Amino acid sequence: MTTDADVDIDLDELAARSAEFEAAPAGKVIRWATGRFGGNISLACSFQDCVVVDLAVRVDPAIEVLFLDTGFHFPETLAYVEEVRVRYDLNLRVMTPGPGAEAFPCGADRCCEFRKVEPLDRALVGRAAWLTGVKRVDAPTRAATPIVSPDTARPGLVKINPVATWTDEDIAGYVADHDLPSHPLLSQGYLSIGCAPTTRPVAPGEDPRAGRWADSGKTECGLHA
Repeated sequence: MTTDADVDIDLDELAARSAEFEAAPAGKVIRWATGRFGGNISLACSFQDCVVVDLAVRVDPAIEVLFLDTGFHFPETLAYVEEVRVRYDLNLRVMTPGPGAEAFPCGADRCCEFRKVEPLDRALVGRAAWLTGVKRVDAPTRAATPIVSPDTARPGLVKINPVATWTDEDIAGYVADHDLPSHPLLSQGYLSIGCAPTTRPVAPGEDPRAGRWADSGKTECGLHA
């Protein structure tokens, strides 16, 4: 049987859906996405929290969840990934760096290209769309994040950000309301958690992402260019 996922999507449709979903619950966005793209969709999760995982598996328990193991994550992050995997019996796919990454350890100029972007690109081959946990409040570079859009970095894919409009308070409220496990480093002042060598706790009043790539001009890893 032909499904919506077999039909080409035009820019007008994506724009209309994105506008429609500005006031919609995240679950409705995910239901549309999984219905529209069927099995041709994946969820990429950084596992700073598991809110978007919880939202997604409520809609489709078998959805593929991607985790990019850079080789430099905190042990606490890897333990948290396993805790969440067991809790939800996740269809988890762990992507590791390919050849060439060893020349670019964490903090090197092309580290994220080889350890995040390239593995994600490989994971999304054959997919029609992907879901993320990106929020507009994450950083100024993400302030205009649409809910649905073509992925400009990966032609032919649709990118869906179901929690784009959520605030940090919304995330915390959802975690509390649904009794979700929290990343153990959050309570230690790590409010934006990346790789261990390039992430530090933030001081009270600091921007949550001030601890990422501190003392450098870098603000994004390239996944959401």
